[in-house]
Amino acid sequence: MGAFVISKRFNDEYKFVFTSRKGKVIFTSLSYELKFECEEDIEKFKANIDQAKFLRFKGSGGKYFFKLMLGEVYFAVSRKYTTELLLQKGIKEIVNYATRAEILDFASSESIFGDEEVFEEAAE
Repeated sequence: MGAFVISKRFNDEYKFVFTSRKGKVIFTSLSYELKFECEEDIEKFKANIDQAKFLRFKGSGGKYFFKLMLGEVYFAVSRKYTTELLLQKGIKEIVNYATRAEILDFASSESIFGDEEVFEEAAE
C-alpha cells in the first residue's frame, strides 16, 4: 500500500508526495501555504479518485511523465519515467492504492526520533 507523505519545502510551504509500496515517489503535489490544505486535498483526492485525469507527456529528454488533474484542477505532477510502461505502472499504483494509503506527516520541525542527546550519549 502506498502513502501520502507531507513535508515542507525550502520556502516553508507544504507539499505532499504519493509513494509506491516500495517507497518510490510517484507524484508530487503543488505547494500549499498551510498544512491543513495539504490534508484536505489528500482527503478530497482519496474520496474523488474516480474523477482523476492523468495527462501523459513525453519531455524533451525523452522521459515520460503525467500531470494529475482532479476534475478541472491541476493537482500534481509525476516523477520522470524512462518508458511508457513504467508510467502506466505508476498510474496503476495510484488507482489501486491511493484510497487506502495512509498519511504520514514529516512537516513538523520537531524530531520524530526523540531527544538527540540520548543518541549522542549512547554513541560515546
